[in-house]
Amino acid sequence: MVRQAQLTLRRALTGFLLAALVATLAAAQGRRRGFGGFRGAAVKWATPEDFDGNFLFCRVFFGNAPDGDGDGWGVDYPRADINLTFRLSELTKTTVTRHPQDGYNHVVVRLTDPLLYRCPFVMMTEPGGAFFTDAEAAQLHDYLLKGGFLWADDFWGDYAFDHWAGQIGKALPSSQYPIIDVPLDHTLFHLLYDIRRIPQIPSINFWGRTGQTSERGSRSAVPHVRAILNPDDGHIMVLMTHNTDFGDAFEREGDDHEYFLQFAPEGYAFGVNAIVYSMTH
Repeated sequence: MVRQAQLTLRRALTGFLLAALVATLAAAQGRRRGFGGFRGAAVKWATPEDFDGNFLFCRVFFGNAPDGDGDGWGVDYPRADINLTFRLSELTKTTVTRHPQDGYNHVVVRLTDPLLYRCPFVMMTEPGGAFFTDAEAAQLHDYLLKGGFLWADDFWGDYAFDHWAGQIGKALPSSQYPIIDVPLDHTLFHLLYDIRRIPQIPSINFWGRTGQTSERGSRSAVPHVRAILNPDDGHIMVLMTHNTDFGDAFEREGDDHEYFLQFAPEGYAFGVNAIVYSMTH
């Protein structure tokens, strides 16, 4: 009876939190049209001065392979980075770094840059096209084993996943660091927001054209949350969201009200959970 009461209370609180999240995001979306106009923006490379002890969104710069499947490191940059930082500060008590002129700070970092170790959380988009050099793979290996956290998002279909698996395998060989599917009862899904399904979030352009969510049709029908765990303690080192595009839920939150209502609440619930997990595990 006590267990059932606890579950009932948790579900009620979860429903309240998600309703509050939708209301908060909708109110903010009504106030502004997102942080727009950043396509083709100059790259904001990380400098030592960017790190002031508060949360800083670090995006990974990477080269593309000629046989890969992806549009490069800059997809969703920098609006997704800025918007997710803004929402993190709004939906949690996390303090985030601010630039006196540019607002919410964010940086791009190379895998061979020593400043990588100043980023407890890094994100990369469209990793299905990535290519890691030996030096990049070696430092990424070192970064992750020392406690770093990488979120790779927005790649669709088996070809893109297999390509990515080969590249991350340069840093974390699959024989020792296998890729697993993260079960829905994992802490990641329940750390702050109670997430009960893996949402499939399409790019806003694809959704606007088709009204569908699977960008590769039957080849990407099922979204996955996968991970590579630290073998010593089992915490997630590499988070992979495959057949879904959380970055567009962040980047394009202010571009279309229906897209926003359908995808932003679940997108931000997962994104906030992921960041909080990265900083507490």
